[in-house]
Amino acid sequence: MYPNKTVLIAIVLLMVGSHGWCQTSDRAPQANWWSAPGREDGPPRIVWAAQKAPETPYIGPNKPVWHIADILRAHHGKQSWDQSVLLTPDFDGHYISMAPGEKTKCMFYADDRAFGWVYSGQVKVTIDGQEPKLLPKGWAFNVAPRLSYCMENVGNEPAVFFRITPATQAPSYPESETPTPLKGYTYVRARITSTGGYDSLNVPFFDVDAYGASQRTGERFLYDGHTNANLHPDTNITELPPSTNWGHFHANMAEAWVDVYGQVDVLISGVGLVHGERGDVIHANEERWHRATSRPNSGKSIRMAITSRSKEGQVLYFQAGTGAGD
Repeated sequence: MYPNKTVLIAIVLLMVGSHGWCQTSDRAPQANWWSAPGREDGPPRIVWAAQKAPETPYIGPNKPVWHIADILRAHHGKQSWDQSVLLTPDFDGHYISMAPGEKTKCMFYADDRAFGWVYSGQVKVTIDGQEPKLLPKGWAFNVAPRLSYCMENVGNEPAVFFRITPATQAPSYPESETPTPLKGYTYVRARITSTGGYDSLNVPFFDVDAYGASQRTGERFLYDGHTNANLHPDTNITELPPSTNWGHFHANMAEAWVDVYGQVDVLISGVGLVHGERGDVIHANEERWHRATSRPNSGKSIRMAITSRSKEGQVLYFQAGTGAGD
């Protein structure tokens, strides 16, 4: 189905000759587009894009899909557990269950965000500068860098949530906490003046279920220079795109999705079509083609698309010679 070549041609060619643009284009080129900020409205052109051969393998804990049903089955009978489901150079993703009354230490990350989504139960999240928020299932949270946060299960049933923290980074703690020992590190008292916060593209709490039930679109929950967790809604479709539509791939960057509303289908090169239910974590390794949609005839879906470097511009390599791709 997919080419097995180290180098692939990508992106449709619309340029004609060395002077001027294809007359069929309905949009004039940007002024000085070579130096424009990273975005996706530049003139299409053909490039040679390097793709791993063989394709980037999945190495534990990574795999094409973690089904939440399998995770819950593996921890049956336990109220408190931690399951690693994603580890990339940028992100460390876990499913976590907290027993009633359980709470975490308060901590923060120096320059990157911690974020997540509540699958079931309810958890109280306390973030510096914000009123503590009791999040029921379907809510997402976004902890800005340098803001200390704590989590506590104040309900009478286990709280299960997905959480991302920066990969390979040691957390810091407020002075009032006793740091948890971490192999290879010694915690020392230090003074900081840096702050963290929120803006129009980053909010501390977001009701995903209400978003899914509404007609709203295009809203941002988490988006900065390093981390993008885009709540991507897809409408109902009656059939999948043709198998000749492979979607796109990224250079030296994986993409993962958490199905946070409805049902999704993701086509991944070397894997095939992956079906996602609410709570499932799906992962396309570096340079693997991938195409994500709602599952046909299942209604609307929302996937939390997790990537890095999005704000500076993120190349989507599409198939050459076709209009296919998303």
